[in-house]
Amino acid sequence: MVEVPLRYLSPSCTLTSAATARLLPPGSRKLLLPASSVQSGVCSRRLHAGAGGPTPSPAAAPDRLPFSKVTQEDLDFFKKVLPGRTITDPDLLEANNVDWLKSVRGYSEVLLRPQTTEEVSQILRYCNSRNLAVNPQGGNTGLVGGSVPVYDEIILSTALMNNILTFDGVSGILTCQAGCILENLSNYLEERDYIMPLDLGAKGSCQIGGNVATNAGGLRLLRYGSLRGTVLGLEVVLADGQVLDCLATLRKDNTGYDLKQLFIGSEGTLGVITAVSILCPRKPKSVNVVFLGCETFEQLLQTFKLCRGMLGEILSAFEFLDSECMRLLNTHLKLPNPITDCPFYVVIETAGSNPTHDEEKLHNFLEEAMTSSLVTDGTVATEDTKIKALWSMRERVTESLTHDGFTYKYDISLPVERIYQLVTDMREHLGDRAKSVVGYGHVGDGNLHLNITSPAKDPALLAAIEPFVYEWTAGCQGSISAEHGLGLKKRNYIYYSKPSQAVALMGNIKAMLDPKGILNPYKTLPDNLR
Repeated sequence: MVEVPLRYLSPSCTLTSAATARLLPPGSRKLLLPASSVQSGVCSRRLHAGAGGPTPSPAAAPDRLPFSKVTQEDLDFFKKVLPGRTITDPDLLEANNVDWLKSVRGYSEVLLRPQTTEEVSQILRYCNSRNLAVNPQGGNTGLVGGSVPVYDEIILSTALMNNILTFDGVSGILTCQAGCILENLSNYLEERDYIMPLDLGAKGSCQIGGNVATNAGGLRLLRYGSLRGTVLGLEVVLADGQVLDCLATLRKDNTGYDLKQLFIGSEGTLGVITAVSILCPRKPKSVNVVFLGCETFEQLLQTFKLCRGMLGEILSAFEFLDSECMRLLNTHLKLPNPITDCPFYVVIETAGSNPTHDEEKLHNFLEEAMTSSLVTDGTVATEDTKIKALWSMRERVTESLTHDGFTYKYDISLPVERIYQLVTDMREHLGDRAKSVVGYGHVGDGNLHLNITSPAKDPALLAAIEPFVYEWTAGCQGSISAEHGLGLKKRNYIYYSKPSQAVALMGNIKAMLDPKGILNPYKTLPDNLR
């Protein structure tokens, strides 16, 4: 059995300011930062810094915990429970051991593919009794190393749990197994005049169980809210094999604690989600997409303000990308700019029930935006093919980045007026050490996707990025993970967004629900709680 750990190497450091002591994990080594690494005057609260050097990365994998190793007797049990669905062929396992970004890999030698909740229950009950670590896995589209093993954890895939269980055409409530692919659910619902409340660039591969486990946000959050509001019920198998049936289809239920919320966003550390009930909105009869250009980010924000006021209830998305994103789309994917070159671009989607009403509101908004010089150019799409073409300018930015080199990805939540300042400050901070520094994301949610590329993996560059990006975010009272989760890569940075008391309580919840710590043992929670 190979025991070389997965690594995500980066020299980094932590904070020393008394004002930010809550950001330090207990027992952290203190180290000062160069004063030049912090810009002043950007946010209301700023972190103090001094001089110093690198320490071992908080993102590097922790030491392997004393879990059992898989034996032939274990394989015999799995093959009995899952005949033909217990995979040990290294070639077949390779894709499940490597994340989508190909930035981290594990060394699992066993892939289990259950089809039912009862099979998941039997597997976890057995693994818990044998002290075998388990890595739940959905579509493996995560971006923080949370979906693949670190060492030799057994991979428990929900890919074959892909059945739609029920759909109520009156209430719009869908109940399905966790392995249903998001795009398949969307297609199923659209045939019935409904849509999923979330939409992601990875919809062709990601699974609804993984979406819920990571509390995925996506492109429709501005209109329909987060999964914490649209998910009505969950079925979850706990670490000891108990099945927690909270698969309610009620919109209102005030009988005690809302236990499903524990598992939404828990990244597979508290239990394995096996089924989901979710409230789905009606399919809009009228959809329009607008692609606009702005000269400054301030004008972009004013456009957003005007947009919310004039489009109101039909506004379903307001996304942005900068000129560097457009350059990558042009260069690597050969996607032409649909309008004249601008420093910033906006994708606006409206969705309503009355085409005439919606078009009138959109026309009035565009007229006001143009006459007030908030936007310099734009184009509107009402046909499906043109709508998809405009959306591709936003959805394919991630793909274009994969062709630009090794990518360092950051998913930051900030006050909306601050989100692009981080991109500007990062460019100034890194200078010519980075190949590209780009910003795009969800303006309506205050969610910035900051991406930095280099020709190859560069520990020195990463040392310059981290912890600068996390300090900057903490200084603005932001979150270091808006929608991607913590996974392996960000687990030890949780103290930049959460006070130590809250993190300790998370550890207590983990210990109560998974006393042996077999579920995703190296993810989400910081190392000092293991």
